Amino acid sequence: MKSCIACGMPMTQIADYPLYDISKNYCKYCAHADGSMKNFEEKLDCLTKHYINFHKMDHIIAKQTAYVVLKKLPAWKRK
Repeated sequence: MKSCIACGMPMTQIADYPLYDISKNYCKYCAHADGSMKNFEEKLDCLTKHYINFHKMDHIIAKQTAYVVLKKLPAWKRK
């Protein structure tokens, strides 16, 4: 089973891949409509909003948490 290099989501079904392309190593949530991978800033913003909306976190804490989580993933380790 693959995990998304950009968010860590397990990709267990073909529908989890961008444009159903199983050769990609990132999920549909980390892809633009054309199938290209979103950049770090886009993922940071998305995850920050997720933490604010679903975990009721303060914006500053949500952004710091998102940054720490993302930096541990293969796509963002060297950035």
